[in-house]
Amino acid sequence: MDYKNGEYQLLVNGISHWIRIEGTEKKTIPLLIIHGGPGGNHYVFERTAGPKLAEERTVIYYEQRGCGRSDLPHSEDYTVELLVNDFYCLVKQLGIKKVDVLGYSFGGELALEIALAFPGIINKLVLSAPSLMFSDMVYDTQIQGFQTVSDDIFFERIEKVLKQNISLKAKWERVWALADSKLVDRFLFENAKVADYNRRLWEESGLSNTGTLLESLQKNPPSTPLKKRLNEIKHHTLILTGAHDRNTGLKISNIIKHELSNSNLEIFENSAHFPDLEEEKKFVATTLDFLR
Repeated sequence: MDYKNGEYQLLVNGISHWIRIEGTEKKTIPLLIIHGGPGGNHYVFERTAGPKLAEERTVIYYEQRGCGRSDLPHSEDYTVELLVNDFYCLVKQLGIKKVDVLGYSFGGELALEIALAFPGIINKLVLSAPSLMFSDMVYDTQIQGFQTVSDDIFFERIEKVLKQNISLKAKWERVWALADSKLVDRFLFENAKVADYNRRLWEESGLSNTGTLLESLQKNPPSTPLKKRLNEIKHHTLILTGAHDRNTGLKISNIIKHELSNSNLEIFENSAHFPDLEEEKKFVATTLDFLR
């Protein structure tokens, strides 16, 4: 199809996927945006950094199967391989030969999986606060992150969980179950005003994350961990990470940078997990400069 600016529902691998296209008049290599979660959506990004990127680039948003405004698959039909194949088929259906990719959080991890599976269609990669979801490192990072923003009462609750004779994953699940929205906002953001704005947009969207995608992916992780395959990726890659990221963490970004031979890491000193919101101007300028 000849793609034009606008919102579409595109049938990909039997699932109706929501996409939105901006900036086709710029006639650049399309910048395809991959959201995080797993199970998230683009509602906030398409109202903040996204339009500013579209002032210079052709930008394409799409929401993964079962996420946001895309349709649910039959049963729990979710694996990393399926998500990667959805991306490839969507790009081919749009008639695009080469794309730049910007993935944030889990979207950064998925972008790396796509680069491994279909290296020929990728031009450059931008990874914002990328995850390595299928690793104990993420559980440790997030538990420690909650400890750093907890009051005394919540800190004691976490300590009790950590003393329980259960798996690290089970401890991580219990810590998240204990956290209220105010604590989650402190965990994800440095700036309380930005956190409030983000939460208002979340509520305004009417979209929710059911948790099904995360649960399904955890049951069916890739046979070889992504960390062990990263050194196969040769694309020019920019990693953007908040210095205070308690969700995926600077440690994970440093591991990814170390393994990717053609990568640069830009640290955002006043941001936690969302440099695109907390330092939006710098995020947009750094991304556009890299893509030029």
